[in-house]
Amino acid sequence: MTEEFEAQVFPEGEFAVQIMDMSGANGSDPVETVTGFISIEHANAFARRYVRDSVERCRAPGADAKATLDAWFAYGEDAEVLGAGDDAWVSRSELKDFADAPVRDAEDRNWRVLDPRRDEDDEDEDDEA
Repeated sequence: MTEEFEAQVFPEGEFAVQIMDMSGANGSDPVETVTGFISIEHANAFARRYVRDSVERCRAPGADAKATLDAWFAYGEDAEVLGAGDDAWVSRSELKDFADAPVRDAEDRNWRVLDPRRDEDDEDEDDEA
């Protein structure tokens, strides 16, 4: 996605996270685009945890960092923050560290608690009550 197009679709202050299938099964199109983030920090934290969780799901018992990365590039999911320009978190900045050391704190991979769609589901339940 070009920066110019990104700026038109997601003006400053509006953030989204695109989930990309590393297997290529979806071509270059995202699997989904998550919107509704309240800040760049919110979008960055969601994307970081999403990728961290994906790396851990690709880690086989006893696998070394290279095998884990190979599995992630073949089967994992990446997350790209849109609407943040140079302030966007990018997986390449931490991917090697993720592969080198298994997660110690489960919260580091809990992207669901940061998912803005969760808030929408909560609002829908309140409307039904």
